[in-house]
Amino acid sequence: MSDVTLTLGPVLFSGFEIPPFLSFGGAQRLAVHRLPGGARVIDAMGRDDATITWSGIFTGAAASERALLLDTLRGAGLTLPLSWDVFFYSVVISEFTAEYQAGWWIPYRIACTVVQDEVQFAEGLVATLTGQATSDLANAATLAQTSGINFAGATSALAAPGATTLGTSAYLGAQNAVGGLQASIAGGMGQAATALAGTAAPLAGSNALAGASALSQATAAAGTLAGLAAAQGYVGRTATNLGNASS
Repeated sequence: MSDVTLTLGPVLFSGFEIPPFLSFGGAQRLAVHRLPGGARVIDAMGRDDATITWSGIFTGAAASERALLLDTLRGAGLTLPLSWDVFFYSVVISEFTAEYQAGWWIPYRIACTVVQDEVQFAEGLVATLTGQATSDLANAATLAQTSGINFAGATSALAAPGATTLGTSAYLGAQNAVGGLQASIAGGMGQAATALAGTAAPLAGSNALAGASALSQATAAAGTLAGLAAAQGYVGRTATNLGNASS
């Protein structure tokens, strides 16, 4: 899988971090009614996606910070986008464990509980685009509330009459507003990532007071980064749904 792009929230895995394989799938929940004579009536109750797990090794100068970021994401319990190849899920990190062997070599294992298979969701999308978009932007705004990004403009643009109808000025306005929101989120993630990277030296130093302060800053930056990454997934779905409305 070395040639596959694997991302979980704000984390882009690379090198030894990428596992040799990823399992996906799950079960179909069934209610089996056994009748006299051996006959059966089976009610399909819906999909039950399996937990997605993998393991790898964080290496290099930023290994500790990257492991800390994933552990912070685990603790936050946020819904995050997980994607590789043609697969795209919304997940919550249910387990993350790491073995600190050196600052540049940290084996890890992660388990993600599937909230929703976004590919299947998109294929089954019905004509409730405005309601779905409004709900997604509300969720995104909650997740990104510490970033100071304003979601009001995009929400208003999507609520305008004709916002989901191709060729109208309202549709163009909605596309521009959502695109601008994506750019703002990307910029906020860049700032949070820079802030997180700036804590690397103090965390690795011998000054305990500076290290404690840096850990607090790193946790705050990682939390902001995680929230924005999750918000990006919701806003990205809104942008995709708007694009589908034109097809």
